[in-house]
This record gives sequence, C-alpha cells and structure tokens, in this order.
Amino acid sequence: MLTVLETLPANFLDTPARELHRILPGPTLIHLPGRRAQPLFVSVLLHGNEDSGVVALQSLLRAHAQRPLPRALSILVGNVAAARMGLRRLDTQPDYNRTWPGTDQHGSSPEHAAMREVWRIMLARKVFASIDVHNNSGINPYYSVVNRLEHSVLHLALLFSRTVVWFRGLPGSQTSAFAAHCPALTVECGKPGAPASEEHAARFLDACLHLAQFPSHAVPEHDIDLYHTVATVRVPAGVSFAFGDPAAEVSLHPQLDHMNFRPLTAGKAFGRSRLQQPLDVRDESGRDVSDAFFSTRDGRIRLLRAATPAMLTLDARAIRQDCLCYLMERLALPHHSAAAAGALCASA
Repeated sequence: MLTVLETLPANFLDTPARELHRILPGPTLIHLPGRRAQPLFVSVLLHGNEDSGVVALQSLLRAHAQRPLPRALSILVGNVAAARMGLRRLDTQPDYNRTWPGTDQHGSSPEHAAMREVWRIMLARKVFASIDVHNNSGINPYYSVVNRLEHSVLHLALLFSRTVVWFRGLPGSQTSAFAAHCPALTVECGKPGAPASEEHAARFLDACLHLAQFPSHAVPEHDIDLYHTVATVRVPAGVSFAFGDPAAEVSLHPQLDHMNFRPLTAGKAFGRSRLQQPLDVRDESGRDVSDAFFSTRDGRIRLLRAATPAMLTLDARAIRQDCLCYLMERLALPHHSAAAAGALCASA
C-alpha cells in the first residue's frame, strides 16, 4: 500500500490535492536531500479534505527549486483517495490519523501496516522532528498540539503559534507515535482553502527546515498560551443531532463554533435536548465523565464547569467521524527541567 520515492513525482508541485490520485497510487513517502542530513518529517493529507499542508509544501519547494534544502525533508502524502472526493476519509477507510503505532482499533488494517512502515523508516533515518499538518472545520485560531512538555517541543510549537494545546494523545495518531522519539507536534491551520493559512504553514515549515538544533533553555511563560485538553465530547452514534432544529434529539446552537478558544463559565448552553444526558464525554484515559461536564435542565444542554472548547464545528460529517469538540483548561507553564517534563507527560 505504501510507495516510497527518492525524488518528487513529475508535476507534484502543480497538482491540487484533489488531483494527487492521478500521480500517486496511494499513501506515498518522499525523501528529499538537504544540507543537513537528519530529516524533518512532514505528514499531510492524513485527512483528505485538509489540504493546507499540501499547498504549503508546494510553495516551499518551489521557493527552493534552484537551491538545496537547508535540511533533508521526508514528506508523507496520506489519503489521496479521500482527497479526490474532498472527504476526511472514505466510509470504507479507517481514519489515517488513528492507524499509527499505538492504535487500539486498526492494528490489522493495511493502513496500519503502511503507517508503521513510515514510522520505522523515519526512526531509522534518525528523524530530527515530526510535523503533522491539519486543518479544522470550525472557527479556530492557529494552534499546535503537543503530547510532551519538553523545551524542544515547546520551542518548535512557538514557531507556529503562541497557542499550544497539551494533549495526552489519541491512540494511533501520528504525533503520539513520534513523540517519544523526537520533537513532534500537530499544527492546526484553520479552515482549508484560506491562502493566509497556507502561507502561514509554509513559513513555519521553512523555519523548521532552517533549524540547526533546538534551544535547551525554557520557554518564557509570557511567550505561550498553554492549554490542557481534559475531555473529548461526542454525540453518541444512536442520537440524532442538527443545528437549530428542535425536531432532532440534540439541537445544537447554530453558531456553536464561535465558542472555540473562548473561556466558558458553568451554565453556558450548547443547545437543547429531550434526553437526560445527550452527550458522551471522555477524559484522557477514556473514562466516562459526561455527568461531570454536562447536564440537561429545562431542555437546555448546559456546561457544568468552566472550560474552553476547541474544534467545535458545524460540519455534521466531521462530528460523526471524529468528535463534537475538545474541552480544555488553561495551564501554567511547569517550571521544571526538560527531563522532568518528559517524565510528567509520559506518565500522564
């Protein structure tokens, strides 16, 4: 299933994400040389409708067409079949960002075999850093997601945005697979199709390629807005939902995504429901904490404790295939050594 190349395919730099299936047979790992041999690894299109990473890489590589890259670059172009249809994934596919080493669902799938081979190859090449480029379907700022609070990871994250989310990690995600082996992060580039987002991602990747090493000193606390993801919110599979439709079992606020990265107080309403507990909420260990976060009183779905949501979306398909949102809390930057940070995150 995986194709490995040592040069860019013909016409790669001018082919839109929805047309990449014409030149790539499936997930493809492309190795490009650079002045520094230890490669930067960048994955794009793990979700087929999130194409800012493709556009950013094409722009970056065109800019370096007449000169060597400052560092070797390995690119994984992921789900070209879903990209052809403009979808996150096809109904017959697993989520490509849940099939990496550590997956708890897709260990026997060909997609897992392909991602595990990418992971093995990149570790053998002593990967310098790992970047997984995504878009989201709601109104969100640029932000990165990290699994470890080490100095090198936070310095890398700040090259993209001062907004950083610490998350234990989803089993089988690209970032969680690489986090123990190199500085690794997911970058969220806002909605797809925005030229400003593509340009921002291109500048960030160019800065990563120019890094000679990672600073060893701590990130100043005033330079970072750090959040901790405490829960994932889903609409149960058997529950109907819509936006502003009272006939649905869950009628969500029609401008719900305007709440992203806004601190909400207890009592904030997300919508209406006839059900006593219409949402499924899980903490980082997978424990059901629904009744600690939401209740339905007088037909309104209300937040029971202060939290800041991220990735709220009005895209019903995205909600079904992933989640409604994540809930976060602001986190003070821990004042401890890089080694202690790694130990903290590994044990979380």
